[in-house]
Amino acid sequence: MKKIQAIRGMNDLLPADSPLWQYVEGVVTDILARYGYQEIRFPIVESTELFKRSIGEVTDIVEKEMYTFEDRNGDSLTLRPEGTACCVRACEENGLLYNQTQRLWYMGPMFRHERPQKGRYRQFHQIGVETFGIQGPDIDAEVLLLSARILRELGVSPHVQLQINSLGSTAARANYKEALVAYLNNVQSQLDEDSKRRLETNPLRILDSKDANTQALLNNAPVLLDYLDDESRVHFEGLKQLLDAAGIQYQVNPRLVRGLDYYGKTAFEWVTDKLGAQSTVCAGGRYDGLVEQLGGKATPAVGFGIGLERLVLLVQAAEVVLEKLDQQADVFLVAVGDVQNIAMQLAERIRDELPFIRLIVNCGGGNFKSQFKKADKSGADVALVLGEDEAREGKLAIKFLREEAEQQTLSFDDAIRWLGSLE
Repeated sequence: MKKIQAIRGMNDLLPADSPLWQYVEGVVTDILARYGYQEIRFPIVESTELFKRSIGEVTDIVEKEMYTFEDRNGDSLTLRPEGTACCVRACEENGLLYNQTQRLWYMGPMFRHERPQKGRYRQFHQIGVETFGIQGPDIDAEVLLLSARILRELGVSPHVQLQINSLGSTAARANYKEALVAYLNNVQSQLDEDSKRRLETNPLRILDSKDANTQALLNNAPVLLDYLDDESRVHFEGLKQLLDAAGIQYQVNPRLVRGLDYYGKTAFEWVTDKLGAQSTVCAGGRYDGLVEQLGGKATPAVGFGIGLERLVLLVQAAEVVLEKLDQQADVFLVAVGDVQNIAMQLAERIRDELPFIRLIVNCGGGNFKSQFKKADKSGADVALVLGEDEAREGKLAIKFLREEAEQQTLSFDDAIRWLGSLE
């Protein structure tokens, strides 16, 4: 019988890898809490119309990449390809936006039918940050400072660079798009095939083409910053001043655009050269028009998304030293002979009194030698040894597994007190 395998581009996370993921997620969520951001959760499946109205029907995501299907009622549903539209829908539906400010975050899987490659998968995981109801560049600066702190505390700051741009107002982008299309029409025959298609559907996306010849042609193209409206220009200058004052280094990249239709004014990306073609680790910007676009009242908003697969790869590529991530336990309880009842009770007492201790109890029997092999494999620093003689005397032998230290034997009470001193 043929074995069933995972769907291409949708990967398992194995026990050997989960400690690093838990560590990265823990650092990020701890920082978000320190900044006063609250978690929001929303469904994996949404109405297809949500993404058509927010992302735009003539984008690659909607045209080619979404996992869309009809349910039994004939409704068109889609596995979420990104989180911002879902967050706006949830906030608007539950009355969290009107005359309020919100600082929110979410974490979970997203789905896009793309060509799988390192750092880009069909099911990928993202931490998203969204803020609502705050107009000025100070909140843009805050989310950038927050993202900078995440990268700094994960130890990858030396390997990333912040790029920023302003996309201006809708009217300013329309004027710029007209000038860009006029320029590109003159060199259309020299563009790569993707860019020729985008010239008709989404010409701003040509600015971030990966084709070297197209990028060379863009050297003489109009620059978006030259078409900014006054309000967007003041906003962008205010953001740069705040970043300068905070000591955040950045590069203004006039070709930086976001791939989704709803962005305006601030756009940014943290990029790296450590991950090959997938250089973007964190990306976001301002999307003041999206709430209104989805049926709510006009609401200023800014946020970002971090791809967890890429962030984990970057932590690994940067060779950040993370101690004990592969360690399953601090303590391993070796139980030999007819002592399992006592061993289980003793383990539960340790867990009650010392909740910070990671304790594994041997199950399934075995002699001393085989159990010590398990103890060593668990990564534990200490083995507690309970044989029939120790059980009769109410004692435990303490054996050190990672350092040269003399074995000692203590009463149950003294052993628990000694374990408590390890915190």
